[in-house]
Amino acid sequence: MTSRGRSAKSLKGSQRESGQGNAGRNGLQTVLGLRDFRWLWLGQIFSQLADKFYIVLMVYLIAQIWVTDTPGANPALAEAASAIRLDLPETRAQMITLLATGIYVANTVPAMVLGTVAGVWADRWPKRAVMVASNGLRALLVLLTPLMLVPGPQWLGLSWGYWGLVAMTFLESVLTQFFAPAEQAAIPQLVPAEHLLAANSLYQATSMAATILGFALGDPILRGLEHGLAAVGIEGGQFLLLPLCYGSAALAISRIRWREAEQPPRTSSVWQEIGEGLAVLRHQPRVANAMVQLVLLYSLLAALYVLAISLAAAVPGLGPTRFGTLLAMSGIGLACGALAVAQLGYGINRRRLAAAGLGTIGWSLLLLGQLRGHLTFTLLLCVVLGIGAAMLAIPAQTTIQEDTPESLRGKVFGLQNNLINIALSLPLVVAGAVVSRWGLLPVLWGLAGIALAAALAERPWRRC
Repeated sequence: MTSRGRSAKSLKGSQRESGQGNAGRNGLQTVLGLRDFRWLWLGQIFSQLADKFYIVLMVYLIAQIWVTDTPGANPALAEAASAIRLDLPETRAQMITLLATGIYVANTVPAMVLGTVAGVWADRWPKRAVMVASNGLRALLVLLTPLMLVPGPQWLGLSWGYWGLVAMTFLESVLTQFFAPAEQAAIPQLVPAEHLLAANSLYQATSMAATILGFALGDPILRGLEHGLAAVGIEGGQFLLLPLCYGSAALAISRIRWREAEQPPRTSSVWQEIGEGLAVLRHQPRVANAMVQLVLLYSLLAALYVLAISLAAAVPGLGPTRFGTLLAMSGIGLACGALAVAQLGYGINRRRLAAAGLGTIGWSLLLLGQLRGHLTFTLLLCVVLGIGAAMLAIPAQTTIQEDTPESLRGKVFGLQNNLINIALSLPLVVAGAVVSRWGLLPVLWGLAGIALAAALAERPWRRC
C-alpha cells in the first residue's frame, strides 16, 4: 500500500474513532429519513415485541392449562419428580416457575450453540430473504400453538402439549438465530458509515423499549384479545397476537428495496468459514476489543438481573418480588442513553466514550451497594447504570459493523450472538450462588472493580 493510501486509511479510521466526521448532525432524524432502514427498523420492532410476547404467552398457557391446582394434586407429576429425585414445588407460583424454566432453556440453547453456524449461512444467503423467511416461518410456527392444548398422552406427569410447546420454542429460537446476524449485517448496507452510530442508538433504544413494553403489556394484551374476541363469538383470540407481530415484521422487511450483490458459489466448508470469522478478531484488534467490551457488558447486566432480587429486598419500598422495577429503571436509562449517544456521540472519541460508560457502570454499582436501603437513590442509580451501558454498547457495536469486511459480517455477528448469549447465561448460574455465600455487598464491589479496571484498560487519557 502506498504512503498516500495508508494516510487516507489512517485518516478515515481516526475520523471514525473520534466521531468528528461531517455527518451525524441531525442524528435520529437523518437515519429515520432513510426509507429502507426505516422498514428494517419497523421490522425489528415487531420482531422484538413478538419475541417478548412469545415468552409471556407460554407462561400464560402454563398457568392456565398445566398448573391449575397445587403440585401435590397431580399424582403422576409427583411420581415423575420422585423418580428423577426432584423436590416438587409446594406452591402454584413455584410450579409455574419450574415449568417456565423448560421454556427458557429451550429458548436459550439454540442461542448459545447455533449463532456462529447461522451467521455463516446468513452470509451465504440473501440477507433480506433470510430475515423475511425467519419471521414468516415463525408466524406459521406459532399458529400451531392451539394444537398443543388438545388432550393427549402424558410424559413425566405432563400432557404431550407442554412438551410440544418446549419443542416449538426450540424451533422458534433456531429461526431467530438466522434473523439476528442477517439483521446486524444489513444495517451497514442500508446506512452510510457516518450515520451508523445514530442507527445503532435507535436500534438499542427501541430494543430496550420493546423489552419493557413486551413484558409489561404482554399479559393484558393477551387477556384483552381473549376476552374481547370471545365477546363477539370468536374463541382463541390470544393466539392471534404472535402471528400478527411476526407477519408484520416479515411484511415490513419485504418492503426494503435493497438489492444485494450475488454471492459467488462457496467451495469452503461451514467450519472453514467459521475460522474466517475468527480470523477477523485476530487481524482487526478494534473489532476484537469491541467484542470483549460487549461480552463484559452483558455479563455485568446478567449478574445484575440476579442481584436485583437481593437489591430490591434491601429497599423498604420495594421488596424481593418487585425486583423488576430496578430492571425497568435500568432499561429506561439505557434507552435514554441510546438517544443521547445518537444526538451527541459524534463529537466524542469512542475509546473515551467506552471508558466513560464502564466508569459510570462501576461507580453506579459501588453506590448501589452503599445506598441500597434508599428507594429514590437506588432507582436513580439504576437509570445512571443504564446510561453507562448505552455509552459502552453502541460505540462497540458500531465499530464491529464498520471494521468487519462485508463478506464476513454474518459470521462475525453470529459469533457475537454466541458469545453474548454465553455471557448472559453463565452469570445467571454463578451470581446467585456467590451472593448466597458472600453476600450482596462484596459481589457488587467485585463487579464494580471489574468495570472500573476495564475503564482504565481503555487508557482514555491517551491522545487520539
